[in-house]
Amino acid sequence: MEISNVLAGKFNLKPIYAQNLINLIDEGCTIPFIARYRKEMHGSCDDQTIREFADSLSYLRNLNDRKAEVVKLLTEQGNLTPELSKEIDDAVTLTEIEDIYRPFRPKRKTRASVAIAAGLQPLADEILKQTDNLDLSEIAKSFINEEKGIADTQSALAGASDIIAEVVADDPTARKALRVLYWPRASIDTEWKEDKDDRKVYENYTSFHQIIKNIPPHRVLAFNRGEKEGALKVGLNLDKNGLTRVFNSLFKQFVHGESEAYLPEFDEQSKLKLPKSIDYTTLSAPAFVAQAVVDGYTRLLAPSLEREFRTELTDKANEQSIKMFEVNLEPLLMQPPLKGKTIMAVDPAYRTGCKIAVINSSGDVLDTGVVYPTPPQNKEAESIEKLSAMIVKNNVDTIAIGNGTASKEAEIFVTKLIKSLEPRKIQYAMVNESGASVYSASKLGAKEFPQYDVSIRSAVSIARRLQDPLAELIKIDPKSLGVGQYQHDMPQKRLSEVLDGVVEHSVNTVGVDLNTASVPLLTHVSGLNSGIATEIEKYRNAHNGFKSREELLEVNKLGAKAYEQCAGFLRIPNGTNILDNTAVHPESYPAVKKLLDHFGLSLNDVSNGSLGLLGKKVEEEGVEKVASSCGIGAPTLLDIITELSKPGRDVRDSLPQPVLRSELLGLENLEVGMDLDGVVRNVIDFGVFVDVGVHTDGMVHISEISDDYIKHPSDVLTVGDRVRVRVIGVDLAKQRLSLSIKKADKPV
Repeated sequence: MEISNVLAGKFNLKPIYAQNLINLIDEGCTIPFIARYRKEMHGSCDDQTIREFADSLSYLRNLNDRKAEVVKLLTEQGNLTPELSKEIDDAVTLTEIEDIYRPFRPKRKTRASVAIAAGLQPLADEILKQTDNLDLSEIAKSFINEEKGIADTQSALAGASDIIAEVVADDPTARKALRVLYWPRASIDTEWKEDKDDRKVYENYTSFHQIIKNIPPHRVLAFNRGEKEGALKVGLNLDKNGLTRVFNSLFKQFVHGESEAYLPEFDEQSKLKLPKSIDYTTLSAPAFVAQAVVDGYTRLLAPSLEREFRTELTDKANEQSIKMFEVNLEPLLMQPPLKGKTIMAVDPAYRTGCKIAVINSSGDVLDTGVVYPTPPQNKEAESIEKLSAMIVKNNVDTIAIGNGTASKEAEIFVTKLIKSLEPRKIQYAMVNESGASVYSASKLGAKEFPQYDVSIRSAVSIARRLQDPLAELIKIDPKSLGVGQYQHDMPQKRLSEVLDGVVEHSVNTVGVDLNTASVPLLTHVSGLNSGIATEIEKYRNAHNGFKSREELLEVNKLGAKAYEQCAGFLRIPNGTNILDNTAVHPESYPAVKKLLDHFGLSLNDVSNGSLGLLGKKVEEEGVEKVASSCGIGAPTLLDIITELSKPGRDVRDSLPQPVLRSELLGLENLEVGMDLDGVVRNVIDFGVFVDVGVHTDGMVHISEISDDYIKHPSDVLTVGDRVRVRVIGVDLAKQRLSLSIKKADKPV
């Protein structure tokens, strides 16, 4: 199997592009670097496609390694045949390989292995031939061996049945056929364990039944958790019709002649009625094999297939859930920064008071404190006086309120504080504080702010999240950021891989200020790690900052390869070369000079924003022609023109700005039929949560998102989207708000 050709077909790439991607990955190039600076080599694939390509490459290489390993094992066992060799070579999944090897895999002690050890394999082989007029009792006599526990013909035949049952369960053809039968017919059935008290958590699953191919991923995760917690019994079942198809399929493969007569009986619930004991000496050979098939299916094959399908359902549900983390995390990280503002953060609490931190437009801490406007102290007047003085002293523009415990009371207090300061204009924003406590108690938090206790560090983090979400949120484990669903149930290694990829993509899409970025932020830059990031920090402290990208080559541990991978993603706003403040890679600087010379321009024109209609001129002359004259490809040329037109640009500036408010709307103020503006806060499998300015985010079910059919909410919405919604339900007792997007601004 030529891996590059398989991947070319899967991703609809030219074969040369697929091979180039493999080579770049093998050379140690990072995905952001490949996606941004090697477009000509792969046809301008985006980084998400390249990540999927890299995952598939890893899978196929693992598949080839496993094939080689199985061939080696079968050869050592003396079991490799030309037929098996071809089956292995033709296999396209790891499951197929494991099915082929299953009959030859060394097993722990089983009923079949005991029978084989007792010398009953020849008896089983003879019975499987099902020759006419075969007398089972007669041929079984020669296998009686009391020393090995075979006291009579019944014992010998029972052992032979165990061997045949295992043959059936391990047969790859049978397993493949049954997988096809199971998928459209098998169901998951759940029931409540009566010894459990709280049924509310799993009220949808106390008596649940659904065909496995139709089960949404979030339901799989829900009943898995219920089973893990001991609240639910979960099983995979087939109805009578499905079981009949299963046995007909197995009998057709293993039983000679007409097999209808051997179908097992079913009870009134369509469950198998299995005999308590069998007199094997009275059976014909086909009937004997049929009975062994039933035993092999019920005792071995069905439980194995149930585990397999449950695992497959869980794996798919996990991948979907991880995908939701990915879908939600990127827009969360890519929220536009609130530039040029002095921000006061309020980290709400009850008994211990609200922690306060004020930061300037550069993120430096100007002031801190604690006030007690919330219960049980309720020192509202004193708190207004104290914070008013702090606001005036530090010229605060904006207040950031953490959305955790006591946030509703804190928000009410802040609106009163703002009103007391009129005509001074101050606005506030609710900030997701998920993970702030994790950061504040971390080694990084202690290193950044050793002079503050953990509660004040948390307030600083909340302020900085509003000021520059990406720079602050990358300090926190993505799993702690409160986006997605069932994060604690996910395979943590896979979840970390995907979320780290999102962080890497976001950081490198935005770019990083080389002279101000924290070590955690630098660590996520293409080609860098924590060790090199620390050395960069040491160098800039010792040399009063970087003046050019080229200086990076003087940093300890940062070699030529790391420089190649990272340089284009690092920015120097006030450096000696304007290009160092763009995403143009240093390797393309000569091409930039040729381009500017070609049109009678210079770097001064770039600095002054005087490039005029450079893009139009290039288009008129021909992109391919100009690119060739500059010694670069067309995609790189177009990227260069974009960067030259707006040096130092932040791609986040074009996105919707943070929602700022000056007054509070309570859930009790909402009525069914009201239309409101909101912001999407989270996207899940069955809908989205929307912030409409009340303490509780409203839920928009997938059925209320669009008049058109959508497969998933993420097809049309992402975190941060502005939406118009209509209130369709208010439950004050449960603090729940139901919203509709498709009904907003339409006649009632």
